[in-house]
Amino acid sequence: MASSVQLIKRLVLGRPVRTDRLQETLLPKRLALPIFASDPLSSVAYATQEILLVLSAGGLAYLYLASWVGVAVVVLLALVVASYRQVVHAYPGGGGSYEVVARNLGRNASLVVAAALMVDYVMTVAVSVAAGVDNLVSAVPELYQHRVVVNVLLVVLLSAVNLRGVRESGRAFAVPTYLFVVGLGVTIVVGLAQTAVGHPPVADSAGYGIRPTEFDLTGLALVFLLLRAFSSGCTALTGVEAISNGVPAFRRPKDVNAGRTMLIMGVLAIGLFSGVTALALISHVRIAEDPCDLIGFRGDCHAEGQRTVIAQLAAAVFGSGSPMFYVVQAGAILILVLAANTAFNGFPLLSSLLAQRRYLPRQLHTRGDRLVHSNGIILLGLIAILLLAVFEGSVTRLIQLYILGVFTSFTLSQIGMVRHWNAELRETDDQARRRRIHRARAINALGACMTAVVLAVVLVTKFDHGAWLVVIAVPALFALMRGIHRHYVEVRRELEPEADGPTLPSRVHAVVLVSTLHKPTLRALAFARANRPDSLTALTVNVDDADTRVLEGEWERRDIQVPLKVVESPYREITRPVVDYVKRIRRSGPRDLVCVYIPEYVVGHWWENLLHNQSSLRLSWRLRFEPGVMVVSVPWQLHSSHLREIDRPRPGPGRLRRGFVPPSS
Repeated sequence: MASSVQLIKRLVLGRPVRTDRLQETLLPKRLALPIFASDPLSSVAYATQEILLVLSAGGLAYLYLASWVGVAVVVLLALVVASYRQVVHAYPGGGGSYEVVARNLGRNASLVVAAALMVDYVMTVAVSVAAGVDNLVSAVPELYQHRVVVNVLLVVLLSAVNLRGVRESGRAFAVPTYLFVVGLGVTIVVGLAQTAVGHPPVADSAGYGIRPTEFDLTGLALVFLLLRAFSSGCTALTGVEAISNGVPAFRRPKDVNAGRTMLIMGVLAIGLFSGVTALALISHVRIAEDPCDLIGFRGDCHAEGQRTVIAQLAAAVFGSGSPMFYVVQAGAILILVLAANTAFNGFPLLSSLLAQRRYLPRQLHTRGDRLVHSNGIILLGLIAILLLAVFEGSVTRLIQLYILGVFTSFTLSQIGMVRHWNAELRETDDQARRRRIHRARAINALGACMTAVVLAVVLVTKFDHGAWLVVIAVPALFALMRGIHRHYVEVRRELEPEADGPTLPSRVHAVVLVSTLHKPTLRALAFARANRPDSLTALTVNVDDADTRVLEGEWERRDIQVPLKVVESPYREITRPVVDYVKRIRRSGPRDLVCVYIPEYVVGHWWENLLHNQSSLRLSWRLRFEPGVMVVSVPWQLHSSHLREIDRPRPGPGRLRRGFVPPSS
């Protein structure tokens, strides 16, 4: 079984990679773009749709406002991209928002950012995969009933691809990302060209009316609707910070290559988002949260739903059954699903950094066989699957939880950058450099103000739509990380060596646990005697009088020069009598050390463990809590373990199985 597991692991992950080949995994810009920018690029596929969904609540009369909302989103996107380019150059060691805030605003603020980013990464996976499945359903409506299963399978596939390594995932995701950019770019250019010559594309939903779900949208109500639409459109900014988090993954010069990649990503995202929004308004795309609110809609409101904005645009420009329609849909589906890859790179890097600083379990810092942070990838995949199952793969429900964490990190990061530039100004008198710093500080200050406003808007407009869950999740994560850090600090303080060195025990008492007289027992006795303890006792528990008398007789017949101590157990327990005996030895000499030797079987098959009593597991676990007691395992390899070793060139952990059994077994 173990060899089968290893074979499957190698097929999924590939061969292990040596640590000294880490440099070979660094990324050129052509691979870094699809890895780190797939999330903001994919946001184009649903950011416009989210704006239209909110505005359609007021009916057709308010859809014209989508252009103004789109302009505001573009301005903010450009500003945030410019701000994070400053982060890339100022902190080329990676860490992004967390590193900036940690160095400039202190530990608590940095943990808030870390918690917000971790929530954002989880939501990125859930929303991106769910949006991709929605586009798949637009092309293949029969899959609607199975969308949750499809979502889960896609997350598992993404996890497996990322576990193979960064370069491998980059190669796998490069073609779909570029297919989406080219396909959607051609759609926009052709659609605008058709409009310029007097034949604008017309969406298949253009003839629908929209039944308003919100009435009397005047004054503050209209402002609130606009703010809701703007906050939904700001999903186009998700993932912008990923490049700043992953600077160490770039080839040298790291900050220059990362900065250029971020600029390319910003230009593409702005161009595609602007084109989709313009084309959606030109072609009169109609979309509503409930298809039954579309007057004239003839489909099943609760089954196949309605086509996405991208699907409607591709159908309007090229025709619903044309090859280009399916090319655009395939690109949208793939990049939406693969956009989760941004989180699969950012989350493990951030969790590794936090684990290194003792804010998360240390296991998240270690690299796996393929030089990736495997535990972080697996953890992210499991949480995303749970969210998709709970929210039934609904983008509309999931997206309400999305961008609150993003803008929390944006705002604190930009404030941190302003303090960073203030410190730089105090340390330089070079006028040219001071001018550059003043310009960079102005960009970050404006970015801080804008993202703070958006954060407030998102919090107010989305709070009762599900954002309250994030308001709970971020402080909970913050408290968890503080608690983990406090635990690590306390453990380190407790384990700090004393100035005069460790105190030697007064005496060492060896206790060998005996169930029956066989080869493992004799080996344990020999090993205990070789360590020359002050006293040596063989201990057996009397759970069956007949078996105990047989053991005593065999002990005398072999003339073993170690006293056999029998402790009674009227209730047929093993653990408690042994622990009580050890405690009595400890009470007689508080500075004495007791070494308990436990013979163990090493078996080759998992089912063999079912044939042996596991009392030694309970014994060793219980004895570890006793001060002044050491538990020593003495393994005995059974024949099956030797046969298994031939088929297992790379034995995994946990192969040792306890085999201390009472006479009754």
